[in-house]
Amino acid sequence: MAGLPGRTEIAPDPDALASRAAEWFADTLNAVPGNLRIALSGGSTPKGLYALLGGATYRSRIPWQRLELFWGDERFVSRESADSNYRMVKDSLLAHAPIPADRIHPIPVFGAPDEAARQYEQTLKRCYGAEVLDPQLPLFDVILLGLGSDGHTCSLLPNQPVLEERSRWVAPVMSGRSEPRITLTYPAIETSRFLVFLVEGAEKAHAVAAVCRGDKALPAARIQTVGEVIWFLDQAAAHGMN
Repeated sequence: MAGLPGRTEIAPDPDALASRAAEWFADTLNAVPGNLRIALSGGSTPKGLYALLGGATYRSRIPWQRLELFWGDERFVSRESADSNYRMVKDSLLAHAPIPADRIHPIPVFGAPDEAARQYEQTLKRCYGAEVLDPQLPLFDVILLGLGSDGHTCSLLPNQPVLEERSRWVAPVMSGRSEPRITLTYPAIETSRFLVFLVEGAEKAHAVAAVCRGDKALPAARIQTVGEVIWFLDQAAAHGMN
């Protein structure tokens, strides 16, 4: 079996995984000059990382004034909903980090999902300064990604039309889950300097194994990028590499 694409770091447990990822973030963000565009992940796995970054140990090490924050995907629910990716990040990170409010760009969840996706794409284009993506000019300096047990990342869900989208940067996903979602597409994800996967739990091991095999039925295995790919896994998820 081939390994995961890019570099892999394996931690013994979720707490150690969050600590290693936080250390990487602090070191990397300080090493990259200028303003930094970061795309954040939702779900449960990155909560520990966000809590560390906003906590006493790391808060002073992060160049908050140089960061501009975006989201990789969002459930089309109220921002006050417990299911909202924005709310999770707000509660675990934004409430504790000194980042200017005008540098935080959540995905719209008002009106129709397709229109909200188009609005977010316009926000990305304005911040990027161009209408066309250039692989040599990263849209994001860092994009944080998860891996679902079904192999999805962001809201690129298996067997959904969004997997074939190559022109739009942001698209709605109207089926495959109980609520519509809005997600970055492959072109937007792939135009990143660093693509960082956080994966934990034994329930993810078979998806990790499938990515190692290069199984293109898994959305996460279809990412092709000139950026650097880094996988942070806990030991339970890493069993899929055996």
